[in-house]
Amino acid sequence: MLSKKTKYAIKALVILGKNIDQPPMQIQKIAEQEHIPKKFLEQILLDLRNAGYLYSKKGAGGGYSLNKDPKEIFLVSILRITDGPVAMLPCASLNFYHKCDECQLETTCGIRDVFVDVRDATLNILSKTSIADIIARETTLTSLNI
Repeated sequence: MLSKKTKYAIKALVILGKNIDQPPMQIQKIAEQEHIPKKFLEQILLDLRNAGYLYSKKGAGGGYSLNKDPKEIFLVSILRITDGPVAMLPCASLNFYHKCDECQLETTCGIRDVFVDVRDATLNILSKTSIADIIARETTLTSLNI
């Protein structure tokens, strides 16, 4: 399941992507528009800034803005920044691999084999889906529901 941290990070990136040609957005405004607790959002935005996805400006007229084009921000990266591994099992993870304690031989473990397939399918989608894609989907869904 997607954590609230990841969901909020994506929501914040989407709103910043929609306002890319505007001055930096204040945390309070993002929090209010997206119904995200402000203190939690502050930590998420700091993590995204430290990872190079956001630019922050202090003082009057300050706030956050995207440091990259929304087409260059892929969900797989955001998920890894906020939640760590994409894989559901540590033995199926590419970047956060750990051998399962109860597993005797990974090469013959059917559970691992299935979850490697799940990981690969998930990575395929998340690696191709950008913040710009989510913005485009929202625009399409909004026009269909008007």
